[in-house]
Amino acid sequence: MRDQLDRPLRDLRISVTDRCNLRCSYCMPKEVFGAGYVFLPRDELLSFEEIARVARVLAAQGVDKLRLTGGEPLLRRGLERLVEMLAGIDGIDDVALTTNGLLLAGKARSLADAGLNRVTVSLDALDDQTLHAISDAPISATRVLDGIDAAAAAGLSPVKVNMVVRRGVNEGCVLAMAERFRHSRQILRFIEFMDVGSTNGWRGEEVVPAAEIRERIAACWPLEPLAPTRAGEVATRYRYRDGGGEIGVIHSVSAPFCASCARARLSADGKLFTCLFARRGHDLRELLRGGASDREIAERTRAIWTGRGDRYSAERAEREQAIDAPAKVEMSYIGG
Repeated sequence: MRDQLDRPLRDLRISVTDRCNLRCSYCMPKEVFGAGYVFLPRDELLSFEEIARVARVLAAQGVDKLRLTGGEPLLRRGLERLVEMLAGIDGIDDVALTTNGLLLAGKARSLADAGLNRVTVSLDALDDQTLHAISDAPISATRVLDGIDAAAAAGLSPVKVNMVVRRGVNEGCVLAMAERFRHSRQILRFIEFMDVGSTNGWRGEEVVPAAEIRERIAACWPLEPLAPTRAGEVATRYRYRDGGGEIGVIHSVSAPFCASCARARLSADGKLFTCLFARRGHDLRELLRGGASDREIAERTRAIWTGRGDRYSAERAEREQAIDAPAKVEMSYIGG
């Protein structure tokens, strides 16, 4: 399948829950997602069987990579069973997971045994004071690092560690993070603060451009570029010249990569989104629960993808400002 800009669909990101045990300011700020916020009822969530059915239909149309997201996916009970189901689908070469790492130490081994291939852990600082300010929760970096170590010990290595860098919040932590993961088997990736959703208070002046991040690190430890590992890879890769490993930078704001985007996202309640910055999704749950055949679901997903023309980040860059889209879907709902 190819969309209006000749982009294939290769990667499906699957949100298994809209709930999370943190309230990070760039994703689920507490003033919006507080005690009175109403999350999706359990019966509105896709079952594991429904998720696997969508994945199987899309695998037959070219998808070969799946990533489980949330919310925090490890809050979904019995996730190992879903991993096992997805790993057994013909055509799926890679099943990955993105998590905040708080529950990972107790889950890494069972997830690996179920067939999980890789894991990405979000960690925005090493000092607890900064981490508390970002996550709006009394968490410890040590607990997240223990989860990373457990994932590596379970064979989910190299673990990728994602750091969202926000000016005035944690840009001063970049070098400490780089030093911590140098000469480790893990891969640290720095992500520009993005205007996902409508509640995270995004402002362009709070974006620390990827070039600035790279220059700060290279001033201490010289870097050289690496080739992409696969088409459509979102991170630009560099390695330390002294053999200290590699880093990645994800520059959706300063240098958009819409032209190579091969990803779709399935929300926890069964809506298919063709862009992280989408305003609306396409309801597949209605088909799944309404008696539609696999062929009918395949025809619907093909129509959605072949009609796709999304290039939000490129349009934002062309206008040199965030596109005014108050109805943009929130990242906690669609998955990062």
